[in-house]
Amino acid sequence: MALAAPLSSGFGIWNPLLWLLVFGISLIIAYAVWRSGFSGYRKGTGRGRSYLSGNEEPAGGDVHIRAGNLYWGFTEGIKGYYQQVVPLHTGIMTDNLLWIFWVAGILLVIVMVI
Repeated sequence: MALAAPLSSGFGIWNPLLWLLVFGISLIIAYAVWRSGFSGYRKGTGRGRSYLSGNEEPAGGDVHIRAGNLYWGFTEGIKGYYQQVVPLHTGIMTDNLLWIFWVAGILLVIVMVI
């Protein structure tokens, strides 16, 4: 068997030299894209700021969106589930691990029986 012979797996052909060639060409393309970038960028000149249609960027606290607002529709949709699960949450990591072990054990028993 040759050192770089293609390997046929039944689902396709694996040829390490072909993959090395593709990887090398990808690196050359990535380098060319990187080199074509703007080289005159200077930090601290305001060029890295977000463009908000010409408006000034608000202070950090003014643009902060709480997760409760962001996921409102999701939590409202499964409110019945949350009302049952939230009281079970203690915030203690060992309790979470205990739940994981119990569920894994139950799933293992189900898989072994079926």
